[in-house]
Amino acid sequence: MASGVQELLDMLFEMVDEAKNVPLSSDKCMLERDRALDLIDDIRAQFPVELDEAKKVVAARADMMASAKREADAIRRQAEERAKQMLAEEAILLQARQRAHEMMQQAEDRSRELKRAANEYCEDALRRTEEAVAEAYDELKKSRARFRAAANATAGGSTASRPVFDAAAEEE
Repeated sequence: MASGVQELLDMLFEMVDEAKNVPLSSDKCMLERDRALDLIDDIRAQFPVELDEAKKVVAARADMMASAKREADAIRRQAEERAKQMLAEEAILLQARQRAHEMMQQAEDRSRELKRAANEYCEDALRRTEEAVAEAYDELKKSRARFRAAANATAGGSTASRPVFDAAAEEE
């Protein structure tokens, strides 16, 4: 007994191919009716089994295709998410670099400004100190001149009517 529809069809084809021609006709032949009908019945009996198997194979193929498509979609989504994450990280890194550059620029500007202000302050303080020292020096020279004048006046005159140097009077 044949196991599949293909074998049964091959047997039926062989039967028709080996059949004897009908006298006076080249396209007609004689077959054993019962044997041919038995083969056709066997084919009909096998057909639903093989058709069910083919349907199962097609369904399994469709399931595998759907599963592969879902897996491919998941991989694509993961790749897109990773790409977005990498872009976001790159943007954050770029912003951080820009901010760091801005902060360095501000610090350098502030440093230059503080240095300028410190130089101006020192220059002003030194100028004022120089002016105060010059005034003190002038005052010292004047006081020394008065002292000499007073000393000369007492040395040349009498000791009784000697003028006494009054620093408070000189300041007025």
